[in-house]
Amino acid sequence: MRSLGLLVAVAAGVTVLVATPAAAQQQTSVTANPTSGPAGSTATFSWSGFYRCKGTVRIGWAGSVLATAPWSANGSVTATIPAGSKVGTYTFTASDECQHLARNQFTVTPPPPVITTRPPVTTQPPVTNPPVTNPPVTTRPPVVTTSTTPPVTTTTTTTTADSSTPPSSSTTDALTNPDDGVLVLDKDNIQPGDDLTATGTGCPKGANVTLRSLGQDVGRTTADENGGFTSPVKFANIEPGRHKVRAECGIVLVGNVDVTLSSSSQGTTSTLVVLLFFLLVGAAMLRRQFSGLRR
Repeated sequence: MRSLGLLVAVAAGVTVLVATPAAAQQQTSVTANPTSGPAGSTATFSWSGFYRCKGTVRIGWAGSVLATAPWSANGSVTATIPAGSKVGTYTFTASDECQHLARNQFTVTPPPPVITTRPPVTTQPPVTNPPVTNPPVTTRPPVVTTSTTPPVTTTTTTTTADSSTPPSSSTTDALTNPDDGVLVLDKDNIQPGDDLTATGTGCPKGANVTLRSLGQDVGRTTADENGGFTSPVKFANIEPGRHKVRAECGIVLVGNVDVTLSSSSQGTTSTLVVLLFFLLVGAAMLRRQFSGLRR
């Protein structure tokens, strides 16, 4: 009876020794965080349930090694999804040198769309110049001289220039569709010889821009990557009045500029009239003196 009890105890001990390794084993597994993403993104691969081994743990992707890490029963490593991966579902694995293996899946998604916004087109407000008003011209009354000869009456005639100029207008004429582009002139009223600069938008990227007016080229430049440009406007010959400036770059942009003469020319005319008046008065006085000597 005592021997039977000893045999039962030995059998129970053998059973515990055999069952212990099986209980110590865990189910191997591997996961990815996140579980989906576009090619070129990163993910963290985590494994567990690996036991009694050494060396390294390898993360496999479509038959190739995606990343490696020092062996541990439970661990993780971050890796980049191959850039050439097409949209779809891929199987990845975690394995070690003791033939432990776990599988899971990762979904490659399309890359996010690239959104580009066009900067808003801003136009400069029109510049309004005040009307030019010339000072009034005062004329002296005619001088009448008496002598034995018929009296000589001298009169002066003055020309009063128009003291107002036509109201100025906007320097830009937009196309039918404002999104196509716009041409802005930095002045809406100039005199011959004044500087004038044109600024425009809406041209194709890198297009050649030619500025024309009165049938002649008045400027050339090249549009930048946004389709904008700036160029000086130089007239070879220009007459007073309103003139159109056209910018041609695959589309046509139009702006207006008024050319006026300086008021100094009107002042010169008034000065000449006053000088002529005094010359006539002097001539009359000399004539009178000569008539007295003849007597």
